[in-house]
Amino acid sequence: MRVSYDWLKTMIDIPEDPKTLSDEYIRTGTEVEAIDTVGESFDHVVTAQVLTKTSHPDSDHMYVCSVDVGDKNLDADGNPAPLQIVCGAQNFEAGDHIVTAMIGAELPGDIKIKKSKLRGVVSMGMNCSARELGLGGDHSGIMILPEDTPCGMPFAEYVGSSDTVLDCEITPNRPDCLSMIGMARETGAIFDRDFHVELPAIKAETGRATDDELSVEIADEGLCDRYVARIVRNVKVGPSPDWMVKRLNALGVRPHNNIVDITNYVMMLTGQPLHAFDLDTFAEREGHRRVVVRAAQQDEKFTTLDGEERTLDAGMGLITDGERPVALAGVMGGMDSEIEDDTVDVMVESACFNAGRTSHTSRDLSLISDASIRFERQVDETGCVDVANVACALIEEIAGGEVAPGYVDVFPAPKTIDSIKLRLARVHAICGADIEPDFIERSLTRLGCTVERDGDDFMVTPPSFRPDLPREIDLIEEVLRLWGMGRVTATIPAAKNHIGGLTREQKLTRKVGEILRACGLNETTTFGFAAPGDLEKIGMSTEGRGCPVVLMNPLVAEQTEMRRSLLPGLLQSVAYNEAHGTPNVHLYEVGSLFHGRENASLPKETKSVAGVLSGQWSEQSWNMKYRKLRFFFGKGIVEELLAQLRIEKVRFRPVEGESYAFLQPGRAAEVLSGGTVLGWVGEIHPEAREAMGIDEVVVAFELDLDKLIKGARNQENYREFSQYPAVEHDLAIVVDNAVTCEDLERRITSAGGKLLEGVRLFDVYRDPIRIGAGKKSMAFALTYRSDDHTLTSEEVEKAHQKIVTKVCKGVNGEVRG
Repeated sequence: MRVSYDWLKTMIDIPEDPKTLSDEYIRTGTEVEAIDTVGESFDHVVTAQVLTKTSHPDSDHMYVCSVDVGDKNLDADGNPAPLQIVCGAQNFEAGDHIVTAMIGAELPGDIKIKKSKLRGVVSMGMNCSARELGLGGDHSGIMILPEDTPCGMPFAEYVGSSDTVLDCEITPNRPDCLSMIGMARETGAIFDRDFHVELPAIKAETGRATDDELSVEIADEGLCDRYVARIVRNVKVGPSPDWMVKRLNALGVRPHNNIVDITNYVMMLTGQPLHAFDLDTFAEREGHRRVVVRAAQQDEKFTTLDGEERTLDAGMGLITDGERPVALAGVMGGMDSEIEDDTVDVMVESACFNAGRTSHTSRDLSLISDASIRFERQVDETGCVDVANVACALIEEIAGGEVAPGYVDVFPAPKTIDSIKLRLARVHAICGADIEPDFIERSLTRLGCTVERDGDDFMVTPPSFRPDLPREIDLIEEVLRLWGMGRVTATIPAAKNHIGGLTREQKLTRKVGEILRACGLNETTTFGFAAPGDLEKIGMSTEGRGCPVVLMNPLVAEQTEMRRSLLPGLLQSVAYNEAHGTPNVHLYEVGSLFHGRENASLPKETKSVAGVLSGQWSEQSWNMKYRKLRFFFGKGIVEELLAQLRIEKVRFRPVEGESYAFLQPGRAAEVLSGGTVLGWVGEIHPEAREAMGIDEVVVAFELDLDKLIKGARNQENYREFSQYPAVEHDLAIVVDNAVTCEDLERRITSAGGKLLEGVRLFDVYRDPIRIGAGKKSMAFALTYRSDDHTLTSEEVEKAHQKIVTKVCKGVNGEVRG
């Protein structure tokens, strides 16, 4: 909901600084997403007067005008001088007061006013229409101002076009705040002030009575709780007044014509959606017309106001004239009954459509409107008649309509609202504070409740526009949020005994398991014992692992040592599962390793985390392709683990040779954080798999858990999302096969500076003929974004070229065309 500050100030006394109001909204539970200044500044746009109007010498539809702009244009002696302007409008004469955009003005639609020649005649500005000024849709001629308008007044000052708008996020339980009156009421409750709204009243009713010409039938009462209809005759459709256009623009509603704008205006004012129909388009029988609210038939066709023919499902709500549909109930009107320039008689609909049915219709048709948003959150059914009267009064005032006597009101089942007992002791117990009874009564009253004292307690009747207050606890919540949740003093619950907690190491160890389980791995626990030579069996080096810790009384001959790596035990689990018909194995283990030390009585005990993945990632099905596990699955899991632990400066270094003989060359890497080796990840070498009796490819990793815990950061860093759009550029670089993706990403990030938000590799291409032997093309998606402004194409191009130059030079590469 966009809240116009200028409009709100006409209803209630509010702080001069919108930020103060915004802070109070946020404090009491209404998020303010932005504070915007709307309306054009209209620099170099002034009020003026046409002094002379002569025909253009070389055109039969343009005029050469002399326009007085007061002291905004001076001659060489410093005296006011008129401007010569060529104008094509036909609706003005000499002496008319108008709006003129002088040289240097910038109008909506990116129109920049410059000195120009029109068919050989110099023009020093432009006489403006309402649409060119962004003040409505009228483009039939230039804007004519009252005769007493001074010349040379800045147009922004004349029309008061600038406004501050608070973009508020209204929670689904507060439909009352989807209106200016609702926000004024909320503001009054926050600041403990009265608010007032002057609503226009119908001056006279004339002609044939509404209920004599029109009948309403609700054929499906599950669609509509109440339907009110009024008729206004002999309207004059045209542009809306400036004040209404300004308010609609501020709230993000595009002006159409005075009738449609009035219904939108009243909806934004009261929260009650309205619709205006061209009454003459309704089927007529013996001087009588009908409105029938019914459910649509399956596959029934209907063309909405946006010109799109829609296929409806059974049960969707329709407004019909008894013969054909004229509107989608609560969502959008129909093309055949819309208000046109030649519309004479209007029927105003003020209804309360079922929230659930409206929501389903809106979403199933992907057709969300201001009306549907309000109906699906529940509209106050008691206000339908009053709101219809306000709309008719404005049509009478602005469009010269004649309001027909009376109205038709079909209200099958009016709802009753029960009073709620609010106990003062309960308020204090829930809030943890002794909130004054007077504050409770005053706050609830300002929110629209009827409050009566009952000793120390209260009998509260919620207003009809607050369906979110059916219980005592809801009233307490209202009192507390207005009083201020931040004022509640925090207390620690009393405890007789000291409550223990987990150490940092214990918490992070548990977190490691949670992350790996979230990645799709299952936890297992293998024996802490190992067979002699189990590392050598798979080609794993014993360097740096200490000497074996031999058991004095082993349980079995195959397990006579303490383990020095988790990998052999996990590979045994893979072999066992594969032999028993389960080739897809995804396991992890967190456990201790034991490293014997010479001249030491006790071994060194370290913690490690390891994982194995074999077979395929998931079973093949009709909607999921067969995906064999390869190196990058394991690498991705390790990356996710380290990212969740917030370990910095992570990189992967390709490995091969004796130390990693158990891993497949080219498909293995050491995992580092800065200069510290955390562990490794890679595909198990075929010879190692064969030694363990495994046929499927196995991806594995093993990391030093002690180093992970030491490098993990506890503090979470947050940054505000940029509200400005991102720009993506692709960059494909041809490099030698030896160049790694990590190296390129690091160079791109270093060269990109602050504007580079993200780097993502999306393609690797090799073709000896096209790009050369020993070469590969690596393609990256680069995302640029600024935190404080929308990037221009020049800024992005400059940053992009800087990256291209530095990266290509650093790796001896070239951009692939």
